[in-house]
Amino acid sequence: MQQYWIRWENWMKQHAPKLLYLLQPGATPEAVESLEKLIGTDLPTSFKAFYAIHNGQQKSKTGLVDADQLLAIDDIILQWYHWKDLLDAGTFTWQDSPILSAPDTGIKNDWWNPLWIPITSDGFGNHLCIDLDPALEGNHGQIITLWHDDSHRAIVASSLEAWLEDYLNALEKGDYIFVKKWGIVHKDTFLNYND
Repeated sequence: MQQYWIRWENWMKQHAPKLLYLLQPGATPEAVESLEKLIGTDLPTSFKAFYAIHNGQQKSKTGLVDADQLLAIDDIILQWYHWKDLLDAGTFTWQDSPILSAPDTGIKNDWWNPLWIPITSDGFGNHLCIDLDPALEGNHGQIITLWHDDSHRAIVASSLEAWLEDYLNALEKGDYIFVKKWGIVHKDTFLNYND
């Protein structure tokens, strides 16, 4: 996973050096174990290796992932508890029936699943998640979308490695730019927003 961080940091050095200061030191094994204990299963080896280098980013208005924050382990746990509290309160049921999502093939049709582990956040209840409980046609560890107010759940990548490769390729091709108030954003989003 070192190669992905090297590429990401090199992009930041060239285009937005101040973002480097948002990167946190690597997560401790104890922090990762606390997350695994909470969710009741092992995290993918790639996740552990990625977070051992940098434990996400510091809380900031500026995001490293298309304006979203790359969550640190503590923030992943906070977001997980938020969703779990909603689940336990019956928020995702209507007249004793579960409210279902409209997922891509390979994702279960839950509104939220305790094994969907948020790794990014836009601050408004929307995330990219590692899916540790895919449907039969899916891949364990695939990256999926989770929107708080939209039923669609999409597969973004088949794994954390595939997601990082796609995102970093797009960064290096110039599909993303640095915008001071948002961080790294897709240039089309920025241009459309400012039209």
